Amino acid sequence: MEAFNAGTLAGAGSFRCDSCGFEIALHERDQVPECPECSGDRFRRLSLFGRPAPRAEPHTVDGPPDWLEEARDALVTEGDYLAFDDGERIHVMPLQDGWTRVGRSLSAHVRFDDPTVSRRHALVYRDEEGARILDDRSLNGVFRNGERVELSPLADGDEIAIGKYRLYFVECAGESVGSGERFSRAVG
Repeated sequence: MEAFNAGTLAGAGSFRCDSCGFEIALHERDQVPECPECSGDRFRRLSLFGRPAPRAEPHTVDGPPDWLEEARDALVTEGDYLAFDDGERIHVMPLQDGWTRVGRSLSAHVRFDDPTVSRRHALVYRDEEGARILDDRSLNGVFRNGERVELSPLADGDEIAIGKYRLYFVECAGESVGSGERFSRAVG
């Protein structure tokens, strides 16, 4: 099977890093990225009928980022939120009751335009019982606090890994409602 390490690939498909097995989905003439897991630069096209390579699990969890407490303090409305850094800005998105779609699709509520994220990567479901994360048949999986999950309840402060992105689940209720000081940080 041919390996790729530079340029663009003709045609859409799924590819696996030769070094660590991380999988990405590319479309038509997407540029071959650096592997977000190991920084490798060689990928092989996945066989439709082949067996998946073993993945390095669990993901490492570095602890909450410095900006998370500032973002939490800026919240003035009770509720559940997803907070993440997309490389340009810090986002804090309120979760509504029902389904929140996360993925690369234009129909996703939380959208990441990156080949490490599947079009339909994950779903967050929120109701009176709490919030849960569900892997929506993604290529690279969903990780909660470093462990791969198919369906898992979410608790305040949980780290959710989706592709190369880290999202944080924030519960804001009662005394945890912040001062409302404006939080806005662009990442340089």
